[in-house]
Amino acid sequence: MNGNWRENVRELINKVDHIMKNHSGIGLRTFGLQSYNLINTCYLDRWLNIAITPAIEELSLTQFPMYNAKYYNFPSSILFNRGGNSIKHIHLSYCAFRPTGGLKFLRRLHLREVHITGDELECLLSNSFALEQLTLKHCKELNYLRIPCKLQQLKDLEVYECKALQMMEVKAPNLSTFYYDGNLARLSNGGLLAVKKLHISSFYRYNNVHYASANLSSIVPTIETLIISSFGEEVNTVVAPFKFLHLKSLMINLIGFNGAFSPAYDYLSLAYFIDVSPVLETFTLIVSQIRMEHDVISEDSSHLRQMPRSIHGNIKNVNIIGFCSAKSMIELTCHILENATSLECLTLDTIHDDYVHPDRLSVHEVGFCGRIGSPMIMEAENALLAIKRYIVGKVPSTVKLVVLKPCGWCHATKGLGVKDHRVA
Repeated sequence: MNGNWRENVRELINKVDHIMKNHSGIGLRTFGLQSYNLINTCYLDRWLNIAITPAIEELSLTQFPMYNAKYYNFPSSILFNRGGNSIKHIHLSYCAFRPTGGLKFLRRLHLREVHITGDELECLLSNSFALEQLTLKHCKELNYLRIPCKLQQLKDLEVYECKALQMMEVKAPNLSTFYYDGNLARLSNGGLLAVKKLHISSFYRYNNVHYASANLSSIVPTIETLIISSFGEEVNTVVAPFKFLHLKSLMINLIGFNGAFSPAYDYLSLAYFIDVSPVLETFTLIVSQIRMEHDVISEDSSHLRQMPRSIHGNIKNVNIIGFCSAKSMIELTCHILENATSLECLTLDTIHDDYVHPDRLSVHEVGFCGRIGSPMIMEAENALLAIKRYIVGKVPSTVKLVVLKPCGWCHATKGLGVKDHRVA
């Protein structure tokens, strides 16, 4: 960092300090500050002391750390002594927050990279009865999370990579949406009775689809929308005695470990999710890999396996993004076609480029398709042949089949003649 840059920062700090010292704080409803932690704490304390008045409603503070500097210790006493009767929204990042009580009008609380313990957060939540949204991201000191039943207004909860978290007890009776990245084993059963939408994500191999199939129905019995994102899936879904009696929309997002899935992974095992969801209407499978290690289904391949027949009378839309020529993928698709009696549309996208769009060509009105390596573009050709050979003939006349190819503009590879985006 050169001297001129430091001088500019010092000049800017002095200007802000001059403005704040000449402001009475009267009429101030919103205060936000985002900067690197180059500002001396005495300035931050002074500015917050001016900004936090009995009328403050929204407070946002982000201090990006530099050079392993210590986190700013947010002056909680000022907030709870002055703003406790007015504050509605708090967004804190990269600081230490030590609450000493509740905030009765607080509606939204967003903590990212904030040092706060389970005891301190519980002290705040147990007396913040108006809270509607709670977001906790990368809070390294958070060892447990207990949300009491008194939080009847809480609708949305997000807990993301709080790695010290050992236990969660969520009793908010009207919680409807829960996004969680972490170990499901830390979530107590029966704590999410009202949740209608759940997004489970694990990029550290805490969870897999097998674990979800065996446990989620008891944790969230009324779930209607379920999204499972799993990194490095290695084991197949094991049949377990459970039902998703209310599930209407299911998305399974599989991300290959080191770019690919084990050849032993059986896509057909995912059919069990559909079989145990009697009112399911939409099923989406997203497979993200940069190369395929499964054997390509061949013309002289042995007969396709079949699971026991299970009629699905409600499923209308099925989407498979990243459809490949693995035999078990073909078997999964055939199982759906043979059992989904109300199916209206089946979409098979032979690549996964982050553009889930019914016509990839339209992306070019604003930009380009996502970048895809040549191995998966070549695999898309194998997938197209497999669709023609094994899938097309099984599609009933009442079902619309949409097959998406790689883009002829963005995904062209020497030797591949990809021109159209849609297969009739």
